[in-house]
Amino acid sequence: MRKPHNLSYGVDDSPPLRVTALSGVQHVGLMAIYLVYPALVAKAAGSSPEMAASFVSATLVALAIGTLLQAIKFGPVGSGFLCQPVSSVVYFVPSLIAVKHGGLGAVVVMTMISGLLEIGLARILNRLRSIFTAEIAGLVVLLVGMASGSVGLRTALGTPGQPGFATPLDAALALLTLGIMVGLNVWGRGWLRIFCVLLGMTAGCLAAWAFGRLRVAEATLAVPVFAVPGIAHHEWLFDSTLLLPFAVAALAASLKVMGNVTTCQKVNDANWARADMKSISEGMVGDGLAAVLAGALGGHGVNSSTANVGLASATGITSRKIAYAIAAMLFVLAFVPRLGLLFYLMPQAVAGAALVFSSTYIIVNGLEIITSRLLDTRKTLLIGFALIFGIAVEVSPALLDPLPAGARFSLNSSLVLGTLVALALNVLFRLGVRQTAILTVQPGAVDSKALRDFMESQGGLWGARRDVIERASFNLAQSIETIASSGVARGPMMVAATFDEYNLNLRVSYDGAPLELPQTRPAPEEILASEVGERRLAGYMLRQFADRVAVTHRDSRSTVLFHFDH
Repeated sequence: MRKPHNLSYGVDDSPPLRVTALSGVQHVGLMAIYLVYPALVAKAAGSSPEMAASFVSATLVALAIGTLLQAIKFGPVGSGFLCQPVSSVVYFVPSLIAVKHGGLGAVVVMTMISGLLEIGLARILNRLRSIFTAEIAGLVVLLVGMASGSVGLRTALGTPGQPGFATPLDAALALLTLGIMVGLNVWGRGWLRIFCVLLGMTAGCLAAWAFGRLRVAEATLAVPVFAVPGIAHHEWLFDSTLLLPFAVAALAASLKVMGNVTTCQKVNDANWARADMKSISEGMVGDGLAAVLAGALGGHGVNSSTANVGLASATGITSRKIAYAIAAMLFVLAFVPRLGLLFYLMPQAVAGAALVFSSTYIIVNGLEIITSRLLDTRKTLLIGFALIFGIAVEVSPALLDPLPAGARFSLNSSLVLGTLVALALNVLFRLGVRQTAILTVQPGAVDSKALRDFMESQGGLWGARRDVIERASFNLAQSIETIASSGVARGPMMVAATFDEYNLNLRVSYDGAPLELPQTRPAPEEILASEVGERRLAGYMLRQFADRVAVTHRDSRSTVLFHFDH
């Protein structure tokens, strides 16, 4: 692993104490924003202020331990990167479903089960690559954002025609909070931009207090300043009808860890070429254990934080030593129950605005993951149908009325139904996924642009990654030009491009002597001395761009294979 030049402190570095402390404060401040999720779940469960404060405190303890589990490897547990968890939106929507059915007791039990499922997925990660594709990952993130935004709107404004629908003052508070968040995020700089959500919520709460919508002093007197967090203070309740929503949460959590750990690998290694699945699997185990611990302690589900990974990358401080400072601060805050109470007392208009704001970034993040690959017909249909079904169940829940009661309850969420539709279609569309395209090139009529257009066109039809297609295009054009210019080919050259989702193979075959692909770079003198040296340099470069190369010669026919991992 070679540290990139833009990093001040890499994953293995030890920053000075001042840098460690300030960086820890910044990370904790960003993580605190997400405490709105356990506060809203506790409020939806009808919990007392004291119980809600304890629910948040238990979550903070799980966050502190989960940060250490992820950053500081314990055998097969933890990615070894600064990739700490937060109170996650992937557990927020299923938890809201659970509190309607069994209160906080059902939430904590199902959170533990979800964490165990994530650990199980980590053990069979390589075998599930064909199912958990980038499109599925992006779609799940997109659905999480849509569900979170929908909950945010209902939280801030209520439902038209129903009790609790927003008054003009509530709408004004929501718009004020959202406006400050947007303004600071678009035009703010430095810490103002990083903490725009926290500052917006603070401003919204102050405005609510000024208009008599927030009475902090009276409520806080009932809760001590310092207290030991309650552990497993809920009556545990298992409900099989909740398995499906929390299984989807485990899937979403796993996909999020995969993306975040991959980002950490890329940020910390200048020579990064592809994801290290072992590190990702161990990161999923650490993340799953943190979720199990959160449920066992009586808190909200936690999952790796994309925002904090982005913060570490933006500041150039990715040292895992920062995890010690973050864990210490979170552990101290867990003994301050009034922190959880403040989130609990937050007006719904303010909390809903925060959910709407954060959901926009989740939605765009999902779209970016989906469009990171060229979309073929199968992937287009998969994504389109999943979104249609997901939106339909939110707009018209009556569509599920023909189903049995248990199925209606489990599927009554855009996140659950959309994900299941996508997975089912993905399995169906795997039929006939291996595809081959043939192209014939005459030695005297080599057109590099036509060769690149061929690969671009096939890449779009296959839905291949752009970076892989670009590397393959270079190798194809350069190999054909080198063979043609050397004069070794007697007759046309045959190009066969084969793609099967995880492998892209290019085979260039022709009658004639084999193409030389040296493993060591030719000396400058050899390159300048003759055309042979130039061809050897071209052969050496072709080897560098492919993940694996092979040259065979049989019965006067030569074949060059370029293999690219996908």
